[in-house]
Amino acid sequence: MTFQEIQQKLSSKQISVEEIVKNYLTQIQNKKSLNAFIDVFENEAIENAISIDKKIQNGNAGKLAGMVIAVKNNIAIQNHLLTCGSKILENFKSLFDATAISRLKKEDALFIGATNLDEFAMGSSTETSYFGVTKNPIDETRVCGGSSGGSAVAVAANMSTVALGSETGGSVRQPSAFCGVYGLKPTYGRISRYGLVAYGSSLDQIGICGNSVYDIALTLETISGVDENDSTSANVIVDNYISNFNKNIKGLKVGIPKEYFTDGLNAEIKESIFSQIEILKSNGVEVVEISLPNSEYTIPTYLIIAMAEASSNLARFDGARYGYRANDVKTLLDMYIKSRSVGFGDEVKRRIMIGTYVLSSGYYDAYYRKAQKVRRLIYQDYVDVFRKVDFIITPTTPTTAFKIGEKNSDPVTMYLQDIFTVSANLAGICGISIPIGKDKLGLPIGMQILGKHFDEKTILNVANFIERK
Repeated sequence: MTFQEIQQKLSSKQISVEEIVKNYLTQIQNKKSLNAFIDVFENEAIENAISIDKKIQNGNAGKLAGMVIAVKNNIAIQNHLLTCGSKILENFKSLFDATAISRLKKEDALFIGATNLDEFAMGSSTETSYFGVTKNPIDETRVCGGSSGGSAVAVAANMSTVALGSETGGSVRQPSAFCGVYGLKPTYGRISRYGLVAYGSSLDQIGICGNSVYDIALTLETISGVDENDSTSANVIVDNYISNFNKNIKGLKVGIPKEYFTDGLNAEIKESIFSQIEILKSNGVEVVEISLPNSEYTIPTYLIIAMAEASSNLARFDGARYGYRANDVKTLLDMYIKSRSVGFGDEVKRRIMIGTYVLSSGYYDAYYRKAQKVRRLIYQDYVDVFRKVDFIITPTTPTTAFKIGEKNSDPVTMYLQDIFTVSANLAGICGISIPIGKDKLGLPIGMQILGKHFDEKTILNVANFIERK
């Protein structure tokens, strides 16, 4: 059920929050083979459900009473594991709640568990996790996408109502497309990053997976807004997104970037997207061909910046303060080297090494500074285009879900899975992936809707229109 359906059944007393939680726990148990969760909060979730049922009976429950949330395991929940999918934090428990978590708790949402992810959110398939591969619920031989794969699977396989993930270059939208659910990346600064373990600080953003646009919009309203604990959170008014639903889309202009519909795009994905564009056109939306001329530089620009920031952010995991510490060491340097060599997986070590290289003396100007200049050009492309159109439609992914292990031997091919999503993170704009059908193998197809900075209300309204159609 979507949360809207849950609310209706709770109000008519057809179901209780306790029953909802126990149903999800049963699904988690029955679908263990998917490996969506690192930690399940079984007893705590049931206790909280009983407490919320009492609040509902007394008429003082929050607006999210009955919403059961799974949380990517790089977002802090007090007294629960915060592993980031890595051996180096295998047994680490958070001492506090992330701001997004505390805001959800205030509205009586409850948390059912911590979901699996690519180690430190570095990956596009949830295959780099220390805790094993998460599988696609539609076809368990295929990946679920990443790095928020566990969160997308939790929603798609009926293990939670919604799920929180994190975005650095498409890590909510891409797995949402692969699993056939909705996945939102808000504008940078819309949601506080306090309590989100940093990977690429200028790119990272908490995102939301759900089975309906309504569920995502309601969750976004709850967790958005400025936060004194996060200097990058924006003091921008938070819209009532749901009240904007059903607003007439006639007269809006949609941009179709020619660079995103090239020969490398799966033909079935392209056909499905253009069928949706025709529906929008028939309902009064003006279709405008646009150009984002710096699109070809998005992947190398993103990788240089993300890896440089990862090198800096992951320096804190050294075995000295918390997390895994190697045994049988003789010197402090020996401890650093052995702890990080054993604690980190191959993909994380690869990104740290590349990031350190591009920040090093003699290469900083050639790589990192140049990448930041190109980033500005990519940002400006969107600013210029959004003067002409109200939103943009693109594919979310170049293909549907691929086989597990298929791309592991070629990191560059894996990085190209994010080719349609990373530009939104570089520019800081908002975007949502929505399911629009399936290919001939029955695998979900996702379409991406991109919006202006802090204009989530427009892309959510368009997504809601397509969902209803």
